[in-house]
Amino acid sequence: MIRTCLLLLSLTIFSCTNYGQLKVITDLPGSLKENSGMISLTDSTVWIVEDGGNKDELYKVDFKGKILKTLTMKNGDNDDWEDLAKDHLGNVYIADIGNNDNSRKNLKIYKVPNPEVEPGDKIVAEKIELRYPEQQQFPPKKSGRFFDAEAIFHHGNKVFIVTKNRSNPFTGSAYVYSVPDVKGEYVATLVAEINLCSDWKTCQITGIDISPSGTKVIALSYGKLFIFTDFTWDNFTNGKVEEIDLGIRTQLESICFINEDVLLLSDEGSHGSGNNLYSLDLRKVEKR
Repeated sequence: MIRTCLLLLSLTIFSCTNYGQLKVITDLPGSLKENSGMISLTDSTVWIVEDGGNKDELYKVDFKGKILKTLTMKNGDNDDWEDLAKDHLGNVYIADIGNNDNSRKNLKIYKVPNPEVEPGDKIVAEKIELRYPEQQQFPPKKSGRFFDAEAIFHHGNKVFIVTKNRSNPFTGSAYVYSVPDVKGEYVATLVAEINLCSDWKTCQITGIDISPSGTKVIALSYGKLFIFTDFTWDNFTNGKVEEIDLGIRTQLESICFINEDVLLLSDEGSHGSGNNLYSLDLRKVEKR
């Protein structure tokens, strides 16, 4: 009887968990609770990285939450890996641009060949080193801390970066930059400045991706999506923008398309919640 009651209690607690508009696919491994970037290269699997303080590794994870493969980067350190992107050739870009204190001078994006076809357990990267011309102080005053970044995507022959606003007082502004997708040292090109909303709890950009057709760009925050459409390149912010409240307030940091209409998202594990892989069908989203 006691066992039955405990089972019913656990089922009740699980059923009351609020995931908003997101559908849970699986729990992610406990070893990846600080997951910070994700891409999909094949059906039913994702590649994941963790942020600063974790290993210099990429992990292939299936939709049951099992790690299928681990690749160690031979020539790159995880100072603060914050996002993943891919190009049409299957190359993967690892954004080592986390910059919480706005004090780093060693920002870089690692470009690695398609990990799906890597035969060994190590992978070699090319380095795309960059700096932001608008940043003159390391760190700037708290009111000018616009140079953390956790969001990249690839389009054409460029990698686009959207910064995460850490200003105090919070202004809501974010910068969009681009850099070439080949190794070298670059001064990033400022594409646009955007201000999507003013609540620091839900308006800091933590991830971004572009649809397979290149007609939608979707930015992620802690509980919202910002969908960009009807734009012209290179400035994807110059068209229509829709805001979607996901109805969940976990530490969502990763987003990627698996097809034109379906997204995968993940969050970090914190205080007994999160560390899940989710899906979202844009055709069924409630717009608020």
